[in-house]
Formats: sequence, structure tokens, C-alpha cells
Amino acid sequence: MSTGGGPREGERREFGEGVLGRATAVVYWYLIVEVLLMVAVLPGALASLFLDRAPGNAPLFALCLVPVGPAVSAALFALRDRSKAEGLTPASSFWRGYRLNWADALKVWVPGLVLGLVILLGLANVGAGGVPGWFAGVLVAVGVVLLLWLVNALTIVSFFGFRTRDAARLAAHFLGARPLVTLGALSLLVLAAGIVALTTEALFGLLAAVWLGLVLRNAGPLLADVEERFTGGS
Repeated sequence: MSTGGGPREGERREFGEGVLGRATAVVYWYLIVEVLLMVAVLPGALASLFLDRAPGNAPLFALCLVPVGPAVSAALFALRDRSKAEGLTPASSFWRGYRLNWADALKVWVPGLVLGLVILLGLANVGAGGVPGWFAGVLVAVGVVLLLWLVNALTIVSFFGFRTRDAARLAAHFLGARPLVTLGALSLLVLAAGIVALTTEALFGLLAAVWLGLVLRNAGPLLADVEERFTGGS
């Protein structure tokens, strides 16, 4: 009979197997992904600090946002990879996702930025040059649909190797085909806008990995549908 106070043979646990260990592992994974996400967008973020908040600088702000697309894709990839990784390797998962997806992410992100820029410039000119005031509502609605499409598109290209036009079509298709996912994404966009409006962009940046985790969780049915219907479940 064992008289020691330690665990008996067969009862030893590896780190991460207990409740506290699992919780610590999740926090660690999200923390590292958050840090790497911030590193990936840092060049654009620093450049934006030197720009005045004026409509004329909108194209330069859009240029500063270009690194965000690949970084978000890499973060989504890493967060989903947590359930499949054999160890605590969030950095490896992040950079693998970045390497695999940066080009596809840019192919949907950059056109989205250009369209968003056109919408913002349109809003800035409402009331001038004969543009009617009601047109602002139309532009806002189009902007919201664009953001929802971008969420779907970035999520899809982060996990599937579709051609850009096919990924774009799927992203648009699932806006209507998965209304609950779309509603959830809209709620998360409202949450993000609320955090930025009530605090600062910096605070939202510090919470970005958690927010993306919620985006990924919300997109679960969409990803399962894409895998089953368009990849044969492979």
C-alpha cells in the first residue's frame, strides 16, 4: 500500500488535463494569438497614428488596414487549430495559418476595403453636390452587408482553398442561407462598434482575439455546411 502523498501509478496527469490546466491552456492560447495578431497589424497601426482624422486621408487609412485581413485569417486559423493541436503551439498555428492564407485573405480583403472606402467617401459627401440625404441610409445598409460578407469571406478562405470568386460567392450565399449565423455576425459587429464608440480602438484591439473566437464559434454551422456540401466532408 502506498504511503506517499503523490498520485498513484496510472493517475498522473499531463499539464492541461485537469480543469484548471485546460482553462490555463485556453487563456495562454488566446493570449499568444492576441499578441501575434497585434504584431501582424503593427506596421499599419503605427502608420495610421501619423494621419489626421480627415476625409481626405481615408485612402491612406484604408492602406494602413491592408495587413488586418491576413492577420485576422491567421488568428481564425490558429483559434480553430487549438482543438487539433498536440501541444501548446499557438504561435506555430498562427504563422502556419498566415503562410497558407495571406494571399487568399488579401484577395477578398482588399476589394472589401476599396468598396468600404467608396461607401465612406459617399457618406462624407451626402448633402453636398446634390446628393440627397436619404442616400446615406442606403450607403449604411450597403456597408453593413459588405461587413457581413467580409466576415464570411475571411472565415471561408481561412479554412478552405476555394478560388477567390467561389469563396466570394459562398460568402454571399450564406448571408441568406444561414440567417442565424448572419444575425450572430451582425450582433458581433454591433458589439465591436459599441466597444470602439464607448472606449477606444486600442481596447477593442486588445480584445480582438476573444472577439474573433466568438466569430469563429458563431460561424461553426457555416463551416460545417461548407465542408459537407462543397468539399465532400474531406
